[in-house]
Amino acid sequence: MRIVSWNVNGIRAVQRKGMFDPFLDSLQPDIICLQETRADQSPADCNLAGYEEHWHSAAKKGYSGTAIFSRHSPMSVVTGLPSDLVTKHQLAGDSFGNPNDEGRVVTAEYADFYLVTAYTPNAKGNLGRLALRHEQWDPAFLNYVKELNKTKPVAICGDLNVAHTDDDLANPKANVGKAGFTNEERHGFSQLLAAGFVDSFRIFTQGNGHYTWWSNFSGARARNVGWRIDYFLVSQDLAPRVQAADIHPDIMGSDHCPVSITLDL
Repeated sequence: MRIVSWNVNGIRAVQRKGMFDPFLDSLQPDIICLQETRADQSPADCNLAGYEEHWHSAAKKGYSGTAIFSRHSPMSVVTGLPSDLVTKHQLAGDSFGNPNDEGRVVTAEYADFYLVTAYTPNAKGNLGRLALRHEQWDPAFLNYVKELNKTKPVAICGDLNVAHTDDDLANPKANVGKAGFTNEERHGFSQLLAAGFVDSFRIFTQGNGHYTWWSNFSGARARNVGWRIDYFLVSQDLAPRVQAADIHPDIMGSDHCPVSITLDL
């Protein structure tokens, strides 16, 4: 089973560019997880033959949003974080809005595992959303996936909006303390690893130069001056079943490229 995750930075924009069908043809995914769809299901009108579509769109039009398209019918699908965790972690929003209204999480349950796709709130260039991210969102999300993991293994994917180590961005020294590379954001990712989740890409590939997002300025993508902020994390029980974990920088259409895992189920 191949599962692919992609921050499309607007599903309709990728379709207008004629890039979505080549993506499907190239990677042949069994399950597609999308972030930053920026669309409702009806206007996006994907209608992918052979896939069930499960959308979680933001209340604000043209903003954020996640989706899972699956060739295999999930046993259940849940959108958002549970209300008890929202209350527990006081995740009521900030001056930028309420992350619970931004379509940031979809969870699909399959026979052998849960699949969670997430679009983690960006800390913002001025770090104005870092407090919400560090003190509320990251702890609530960690709590959520740990609870799921008590029932069956979990695969987490998506744009987690953090480069975890120096090897995960081209210019670490110049970006220390900036959005996506603050101690607080990196700590949130470390907590997922400490809870037993495994960065699947690092099972197979070490070192730098492997990125998933590039700025649209200064030819960053052509020069591979990027960040690895899109991930597949898996429970320790699921890790032995990961046969491959890949980044696909040749797939165009967004400022992010897809990432994938292949599971032996």
